[in-house]
Amino acid sequence: MSTKGKINVQTENIFPIIKKFLYSDNEIFLRELVSNAVDATQKLKALASMGEVQGDLGDIKIEIEVDKSDKTITIKDKGIGMTKEDVEKYITQIAFSGAEEFVNKYKDKVDKNVVIGHFGLGFYSAFMVAKKVEIFSLSYKEGSKAVRWECDGSPEYQIEEIENRKDRGTNIVLHIADDCEEYLEKFKIDELLTKYCKFLPVEIKFGTRKDRVTPELKEGQKPEDVKQEEIEVDNIINNPTPAWTKKPVDLTDDDYKSFYRELYPMQFDEPLFWIHLNVDFPFNLTGILYFPKLSNKLEMPKDRIQLYSNQVFVTDNVENIVPDFLTLLRGVIDSPDIPLNVSRSYLQADGNVKKIASHITKKVADKLEELFKKERADFEKKWDDIKIFVQYGMISDEKFYEKAIKFALLKTTDGKFHTFEEFENKVKALQTNKDKKIVYLYATNVDEQHAYIDAAKSRGYEVLLMETMLDPHYINQLEGKLKDISFVRVDSDTIDKLINKEENTVSKITEDQQKELQPIIEQAVNKEQFHVVFENLSEKDSPMLITRPEFMRRMKDMNQMGGGSMGFYGSMPDMYNLVVNSNHPLITKILAEANKEKQTTLAKQAADLALLSQGLLKGEKLTNFIKRSVEMI
Repeated sequence: MSTKGKINVQTENIFPIIKKFLYSDNEIFLRELVSNAVDATQKLKALASMGEVQGDLGDIKIEIEVDKSDKTITIKDKGIGMTKEDVEKYITQIAFSGAEEFVNKYKDKVDKNVVIGHFGLGFYSAFMVAKKVEIFSLSYKEGSKAVRWECDGSPEYQIEEIENRKDRGTNIVLHIADDCEEYLEKFKIDELLTKYCKFLPVEIKFGTRKDRVTPELKEGQKPEDVKQEEIEVDNIINNPTPAWTKKPVDLTDDDYKSFYRELYPMQFDEPLFWIHLNVDFPFNLTGILYFPKLSNKLEMPKDRIQLYSNQVFVTDNVENIVPDFLTLLRGVIDSPDIPLNVSRSYLQADGNVKKIASHITKKVADKLEELFKKERADFEKKWDDIKIFVQYGMISDEKFYEKAIKFALLKTTDGKFHTFEEFENKVKALQTNKDKKIVYLYATNVDEQHAYIDAAKSRGYEVLLMETMLDPHYINQLEGKLKDISFVRVDSDTIDKLINKEENTVSKITEDQQKELQPIIEQAVNKEQFHVVFENLSEKDSPMLITRPEFMRRMKDMNQMGGGSMGFYGSMPDMYNLVVNSNHPLITKILAEANKEKQTTLAKQAADLALLSQGLLKGEKLTNFIKRSVEMI
């Protein structure tokens, strides 16, 4: 006998609220309904493990069917099913969670994370795409009668007991609305199942597919006589036991790499290494984070970390759950303790989020330190690929900095690697001025700054290579943290000044002679851009050098790389020093030259050589330099 009732709600407008405000995207209806089917199946398995369900459970996979002609989508499960009373209790009472009730009832016998549902609202996402929804269900309880429930999206519903259902479980039939017929396309459903349900813990069937198999050899047959046969098999769209749900001890390197390809089928590079997360106190957290090869450009990867809750995909926008620098990694994080809004679409503010983020940061830092200590040679080989990640983490996260300063490496222009402690000790041994800061020389371009690097190396110094877009910010942070350290680019001044060496060399030309020579050399360059200075350098050094004041150069670098308030310095013209080596024979020769025209030509040639070495001689000036060189030869 058919009876009618009324859904227990406080307002007649509950369905428009659900459709427009509760869920951020109507495509998640499939995630919610399949998650409910998974819960029904997981409850059955839990009851069976407690002895409350007897016998073989049989085939318990979930099945999705699309009927384009009838304009229906059906979600079938073979879980615990529902009686008429269950339907009226769990379906007609909005926000009454059967999953939560089940967990509370069996809290001493069942893992609270065995079921997904929490809010009791997932079922009503069906009305985002359906003009009518039917439920056909038969409970696992002995003697139960099957039930049919129907609702057209209004608070009115119809429920009745039926005789023609013999199989345990529930079918949800969605009669798709005219404006949502895109969901009747099989490729669209396949896309949503792959996106949201790829790792749900119960097998999900969506149609069938063809597989080729080799039959067993019959007596007397040879392998070459047996041909492969094509058979039809269930199309299972998910992996119910993904790698992150297993224990690390049960996984090989190949297993981790295989799962990486499963997560990112279009990513052809293998990960450098990975971190398996497995925490059960003070919160539940599992997952695998992979370190991909990173370019020197700070670009967020397209294939991002995926966030799951009980193996249900939530989002790949994880900025609120992990620190910014960790978004450079790939992989999976799964936690039922991450506070989500009702629709599982985004995170809510909560103290647990900060704790989880802090724990993940610690685990990543610990893994890097372990690799550095146990396999330093291999760590150095991978440094160029992970350097940008470590630097970004040290700049943006104080706790990560405190750990990373122990294993972060400094790479020299010769390809050698040192920790900060190691490099500091090397530099201290060379610099004798104890009252001044220890200078770390660095280069940004080995080819362009080769002459300066060579001069530093000739005095026993190693020059660091700082060539990435993040290095200017990194250097500024390090100078703030390492109080006695100063980073100076190798071409910012002459080497003897940079290393704070007390210069004892006596100039071969007097101050009066320098004043006499200065206007002649100033004619050779643009006085607004180049400041001519005389220094007592070694005879082995170049006759003239181009240097750039460290402060101005760094301000312009910061501006180009997004330094925020550096706009004033960024707009200033490039300024350089033209350093004249007072002790070079060529400078003495220019001074002694009696022919003024020849004297000017020699000064111009020496200055142009200095400009040429730094790529500052271009266009007409370069053409004139070449002509002059030919004439002089």
